Amino acid sequence: MKVVLTGATGFIGSHVLADLHKHGHEVTALVRDGTQADTVAARGATPVVVDLYDRPAVARLLRDADGAIHTASPGDATSANLDSAVVDAVTGAFAGTGKPYLQISGLWIYGANPSITEASAVNAPAMVSWKEPIERRVLGATGMRGVVIVSSVAYGDGGGGIPGLLLGSPRDDAGNLIMLGTGQQHWSTVHAADLADFFRRALEDESARGRYVVGNGVNPTVAELTRAAAVAAGAPGAAPGSDDEARARLGDYFAEVLLLDQGTDAARARAELGWYPSHPSLSDEFRHGSYRQ
Repeated sequence: MKVVLTGATGFIGSHVLADLHKHGHEVTALVRDGTQADTVAARGATPVVVDLYDRPAVARLLRDADGAIHTASPGDATSANLDSAVVDAVTGAFAGTGKPYLQISGLWIYGANPSITEASAVNAPAMVSWKEPIERRVLGATGMRGVVIVSSVAYGDGGGGIPGLLLGSPRDDAGNLIMLGTGQQHWSTVHAADLADFFRRALEDESARGRYVVGNGVNPTVAELTRAAAVAAGAPGAAPGSDDEARARLGDYFAEVLLLDQGTDAARARAELGWYPSHPSLSDEFRHGSYRQ
């Protein structure tokens, strides 16, 4: 397939690009400058420098594609505007074509819930409350195959913002990493390469549509993860923090999502698309893998 991909130089998007390239798809990567263009070209994609807010330009590129995947995110207050602009371009270009459009989301939109499924009520904290209305536009668009992939915390290959946050945790007087909150909350996680594998499956399978929750089913506590991160960081161990400390350190919006207690088994992804994660857990990666110093 000829696939348009945004975010190809990002943590998740770079894994998606690698998986698509490995399986013989032709990828046109929409990038913002020449440096990014050189990066994606070296990884097998055809780069196009374009402003994602330029709807006519993006729509023209989409018309020549068999499908599109959107993983780009500035990770700041402009994120909603960017997603909305891309969705505008896609729904215009793909209307009546039946072509697939895959957009990434995050498990935080469901709020605190230890057994999240696609049927779970959305209860988005303030930081991600803008996501679901835009995703509803994707899923409600006629004449195209809209897919929203709801990712758990992504990790792997020594990267990812949340693993980096744990590795860089402040330390107490004994040198222990301080956990986010008490550490008793669970996080759902997924290796970025396993997540990329699901993106490709959803792109290729014409039956895939709607929302898919993706996680490896391990659902560790933050205490477990921080103790494992301590091994990678060379710290003697990890010590519980508090909700107040997390908020003071990270701000109310970010702390709120990191203090959520969440879990999923990704049953739909497994049953419908035969997706099974094959990479080590985040704890194992911290203790024995790519995050070791």
